[in-house]
Amino acid sequence: MGLVPLWWSLRGANLGQSLVLGLVWGGCYHGLALFWLTGVHPLDWLGVPWLASLAIAFGVWAIVVVWGAVLVGIWAMGMAGASRLSPGLRLSIGMALFCALEQVWSWSPLYWTALGYTQSPDNLVILQLGKLSGQQAVTAAIVGFNGLVAELLFNFSLKLAIVGALISLATIGYGVWQLNLPLELVGGVRVGLIQGNISNRVKFSPRGTALSIDRYRSGYEQLARSGVDVVVTPEGALPFAGEALYRSVADLLQIYSVPIWLGGQGQAPDTNSLILWQAAPNPIARYDKVRLVPIGEYVPQIIKGVVQRLSPLEGEFTPGDPKQTIDTPWGRWILGICYESAYPDHFRRQARSGGELILTASNNAHYAPAMPLQHHAQDVARAIETDRYAVRVTNTGYSAIVDPKGRTLWRSGLDTTETYIATVYRRRTQTFYVLYGDWLSLILTAGSTFFYWRVLAVNSRKIS
Repeated sequence: MGLVPLWWSLRGANLGQSLVLGLVWGGCYHGLALFWLTGVHPLDWLGVPWLASLAIAFGVWAIVVVWGAVLVGIWAMGMAGASRLSPGLRLSIGMALFCALEQVWSWSPLYWTALGYTQSPDNLVILQLGKLSGQQAVTAAIVGFNGLVAELLFNFSLKLAIVGALISLATIGYGVWQLNLPLELVGGVRVGLIQGNISNRVKFSPRGTALSIDRYRSGYEQLARSGVDVVVTPEGALPFAGEALYRSVADLLQIYSVPIWLGGQGQAPDTNSLILWQAAPNPIARYDKVRLVPIGEYVPQIIKGVVQRLSPLEGEFTPGDPKQTIDTPWGRWILGICYESAYPDHFRRQARSGGELILTASNNAHYAPAMPLQHHAQDVARAIETDRYAVRVTNTGYSAIVDPKGRTLWRSGLDTTETYIATVYRRRTQTFYVLYGDWLSLILTAGSTFFYWRVLAVNSRKIS
């Protein structure tokens, strides 16, 4: 219901007023949702002075919030311009414009708090709309319903339309929930997860390195003895690159021969990677992170000079190939590292190219508790959209197992050291979203444009 006051306030507002209203609403929404970003302060474990760390933390938060607020401001101006149109056309324009702006937003390096994600992980019925047209389908449902409620304040006769919309959305979502796509289960994989629980403040010290090696080695040995098919570790589990990463567990691999996904750096130390090793020094598979975190993993050129004056941060990781495919002894997998969980198209592309199972690895150790909850919500949505099982492995929590309907089958504690074994199933189903992408936004935009043009044409003839 959060959009109702803004929608109602835009009726009759001029462009300037609507821009201000949109900026305020967007600032409140994104600012509160992303306030956990300030939890990276202090960055003294990276050698950043206290004041510089404070400036970086709140500066990054402010940039992200302003970026999101500007998009809502643009939407608000568009809605103010449509205030004299019929309620049906306003609804169509409102949904189309919000979805289009979010789609453009997803092409940028700053993307996290799309409206659709707010329904995750609990509103599983509405989240099933993601199987039809991705995250924008859920966003369209939210905007459309809020718009109907707001329009009711101007025209009480719309009350039946609101009830009908709510029933329709729930029915469609429930119908998709009940619709069992051809399963095409192609085998189960017995996966062992290790949540090492090593804070970043400790991790990069000699003591932290020794602790990391000890926890992941002991976790691997315990899981290998339990008969798992593969062991998975979180992003940056061991602070090594290339062969040094392999050598840290090489003796155990020789004994047990159970493959392990190790989070570390690639053969060249400039990639954030997950590397699959067995009993030979040549890896079976490797995935390099594509969507890097601004400031954390690279510094945008536009602010590089400012950041380098404030701190010793270099942040020059190299992004992986966006088209890489990950083939393993258990079929083709869909991989994502941390920040990539917010980008639906990253997972859609891999599912469309034959990915059968999702594995995400993250290190959320330096953020407030709200962040791992939101991160889990992102992965739940990705599992639903692609109709895949998802294995989430993190450093400090929440690690989890999610099924293709978005149900969390297991979730770890926060700031706990844990191992867990689960059997997940590979699937080859192709949802409507995987096959055709965000077709709903295109239809809404095309339809709104057409009917708006018709209204302009009719009004023009009346004037003439």
